[in-house]
Amino acid sequence: MVNEASDTAGESLAYKLERSTGSFFERVERLWQKKWFRLLVAFLGLCVLGWFLVWLIFARDLPDAAALQTYEPPLPTTVRAYDGEPVHSYARERRVQLEFSEYPALLVRAYLAAEDRTFFEHGGLDYPGIATAIVTNISSSGRPVGASTITQQVAKNLLLTSEVSYRRKVREAILAYRIEDVLTKEEILELYLNQIFLGRNAYGVQAAAQAYFGKDVDALALHEMAYLAILPKGPSNYRPEVHEQRAIGRRNWVLAAMRDNGWITASQFQAAAARPLGTIARSGPRFERVGGYFVEEVRRQLIEQFGENEDAGPYSVYSGGLWVRTSLNPELQEYTKDALRGGLLRYSSGRGWSGPISQIEMDDQWPRRLLSTFIGTDFSNWQIAVAIRPAGGGAEIGFSDGTTGRINSAPSALKAGDIIAVSPLGGSSYRLENVPEVSGGMVVQNPRNGRIWAMQGGFDDRMSSFNRATQAQRQPGSTIKPFVYATALEHGMTPATLIADSPFCVYQSASLGRKCFQNFGNARSAGEQTLRWGVEQSRNLMTVRAANDAGMDNVVKTIKTMGIGDYQPYLAFALGAGDTTVMNLTNAYSMLANHGRELNPTVIDFVQDRQGKVIFRADKRNCENCNLSDWDGQPMPRPRPVGKQLMDPMTAYQMVDILQGVITRGTAQNLRSLERPLFGKTGTSSGPTNVWFVGGSPDMVAGVYLGFDQPRNMGGYAQGGTLAAPIFRQFAERAMAGMPKTPFVAPKGVRMVRVDRRTGKRVYGGWPTDDPKSAVIWDVFKPETEPRRSLRKDDLLARLEARKAQLLAQRAAAESRALEAARNRGPARNDDEFLQAQGGIY
Repeated sequence: MVNEASDTAGESLAYKLERSTGSFFERVERLWQKKWFRLLVAFLGLCVLGWFLVWLIFARDLPDAAALQTYEPPLPTTVRAYDGEPVHSYARERRVQLEFSEYPALLVRAYLAAEDRTFFEHGGLDYPGIATAIVTNISSSGRPVGASTITQQVAKNLLLTSEVSYRRKVREAILAYRIEDVLTKEEILELYLNQIFLGRNAYGVQAAAQAYFGKDVDALALHEMAYLAILPKGPSNYRPEVHEQRAIGRRNWVLAAMRDNGWITASQFQAAAARPLGTIARSGPRFERVGGYFVEEVRRQLIEQFGENEDAGPYSVYSGGLWVRTSLNPELQEYTKDALRGGLLRYSSGRGWSGPISQIEMDDQWPRRLLSTFIGTDFSNWQIAVAIRPAGGGAEIGFSDGTTGRINSAPSALKAGDIIAVSPLGGSSYRLENVPEVSGGMVVQNPRNGRIWAMQGGFDDRMSSFNRATQAQRQPGSTIKPFVYATALEHGMTPATLIADSPFCVYQSASLGRKCFQNFGNARSAGEQTLRWGVEQSRNLMTVRAANDAGMDNVVKTIKTMGIGDYQPYLAFALGAGDTTVMNLTNAYSMLANHGRELNPTVIDFVQDRQGKVIFRADKRNCENCNLSDWDGQPMPRPRPVGKQLMDPMTAYQMVDILQGVITRGTAQNLRSLERPLFGKTGTSSGPTNVWFVGGSPDMVAGVYLGFDQPRNMGGYAQGGTLAAPIFRQFAERAMAGMPKTPFVAPKGVRMVRVDRRTGKRVYGGWPTDDPKSAVIWDVFKPETEPRRSLRKDDLLARLEARKAQLLAQRAAAESRALEAARNRGPARNDDEFLQAQGGIY
């Protein structure tokens, strides 16, 4: 029974479905017979197909408009000095990002008058404008025109390309609708005013205000606002240098539109329309030439860490909007630049013209070619020019702005196309200047924390970007010797150790053969001398003996540990045959002044992103409880010392004390006139091809070298003491003026002992004097290494004989006085008187 009922119910349901389906198709079939139904279906089909085609052709891969809510425009990286003052910026687009509230209302209205009067009324598209554009495009075969609203321009500039096509216009319109849904009108205007290109490499209105008027937006006058508002249509069409009248006409059109919209009064219109453009000459950032080599080193390190372009990440150098605090001291940088340039010019004076800076091809485009070399100079009143037509002992010259002049005296080697430096004499006459062929580098460092205060890598960074302070690998000569002797001090020697200054030869290998060393300038041997004297007088023979006794394996290990270089254990490296940089060697001397504690030379203190978050910090030490709101009753918290201990503090101080002798009575005596505690060492490499000085005070260490980029002989007279040390003196006279005369502080455990300066023997009777060449000096020893009293037999016998002779003489004198007294006073009355008459008991 149950099965039969189920079968009956199933048959009934199937019948109903069949009947229902049949009736549906019958109704559709009856409707299809009607014409209006077929037209309706065709229309709906076309709509669906059209929607699909629009999606497929225009909207399928459109970017998300919501991304604009978190959009961050490319911003330049700003570099600040040690005191927080901006000194440079890295940018391919000059832009300053402002909030909408920071733009004056009148400035906003000027842009609305010029670009989109109904901006606050429409929903993203200007339909009357679109209709006009369609008619124009149909009737014209030229470039398609549009009626882009500000919203559409934002869509094009931020989410699309600048492709000229109808497809891009349709995509732009779709995006405009979407943008209006996700952003407010004020947010859209903020994006627009910060992003729009306005010429002179200025992106955004604030950057343009600075580029054209040298003002911030809140200081612009009405006529200046109107001029900036005409630039989005085509900055090159309204360049003030070329199209001034066209720019004034368009500016006044914007002013009239503002008047017609009731945004300004008739009197404001008349006053503004009567004004000239008032733009300034095109110029770069106001701080663009501060610290050329230094800021280039900062840029190089930032690119290495964060990348260069947008695709490198959110912190890229040219678009990330980073704020970089550096250790640059602009004042010291200026002193460093002047001192190195002065030394280069002194060496080059009287040597004749060194040749052109560079060359270009000469044709009617020479001003553009000269400008595109980006060669410049900020030295004195020098200017960069190109020789156009040498003739009659002189030459016609030209400048990058197209102007010309003449030099009346030119060397015969000068050719057309040579880029040269000249200085004005008056009128159109100029004098040829000689850019030194010799070059060099200089670094100034804080020896307490490793921060680089100044850096100069050549004569002028716009003539040569090669940074010789960090990139040039040069032989340091005798400036390496302190680290050789420091190794000797670590292995048992003392400043008073006697070392033979005599011929020294060594068999190196079958291929290298026998090597015999000699003093600089073939100076004669001086016999046994103290280690201190050997450093002060920079004796090569004593240095190689000290290195040989301490072991060259140990010497090169010390040199590597101090960050100077990685050398093979050959004795020649003890005399500076290896290569290093000014930066590395200056840092090594700073570590000596820092009691042998590790320092890392840094030019960047910290980096912040555009929101102010610190994303890099050079000093990573933590200081517990340093930020307490109130004193907790405990000793003042201090961060732990920087770096590891790379050298025994007492060894480092011994070396610093010895190097003070180089200043007072050694190869750098010309620095004694600075009259302050200084240490340092001169250096001259074989040839001589390089001359050096590295040294300074407890508060400031500097290193400098001079040499040709392609090493060659500088002349027999060239020495570190005569060429490099005067550069340091010129710098220090200005940089150290007013600084406290801080002495070098000895570490715990050091023993100061009076010794004979020549022999190194301990002195008990005499005292050091202010004379730098005093016979008795204070010398520095580690515990239990200071000279003791001599116990040699011959010395002891000589002292006994001298004492015996002294006693005999005293006794004879006493007997003589006693006999004379007895004659005068008669016979003695008791034993006491007798004993006293005889001079006491012996």
